[in-house]
Amino acid sequence: MVAQSGRLSTHVLDTALGKPAAGVRILLYRVSGNSHRKIAEVTTNADGRTDAPLLQGDALQSGQYELVFCAGAYLRETGQASGEVLFLDEIPIRFGVPDAGAHYHVPLLISPFAYSTYRGS
Repeated sequence: MVAQSGRLSTHVLDTALGKPAAGVRILLYRVSGNSHRKIAEVTTNADGRTDAPLLQGDALQSGQYELVFCAGAYLRETGQASGEVLFLDEIPIRFGVPDAGAHYHVPLLISPFAYSTYRGS
């Protein structure tokens, strides 16, 4: 039996409009104590997903990570938010990867005034 290599993926759904959130910029950081090191930057496609996993294989290591979803720009672009200061702008989600051989899917569900996440499959 061949061990399956781990991977990290995400997608963004716009719950206010009831559709995938295309064009959302996402930053991925490796977190160690107070140190954040950016390791990836991607933008969601028309299906609200990234074209490839954010990390996979040996690139995914056990430890702490943080995804930062640049939701404010998306909400402005879709006409759901305006003004200089938004209720939701950049949304950070910090999570741990205890098993680098597993699949971690961290989706974001957004609207102009709320968001949620969970460990998906």
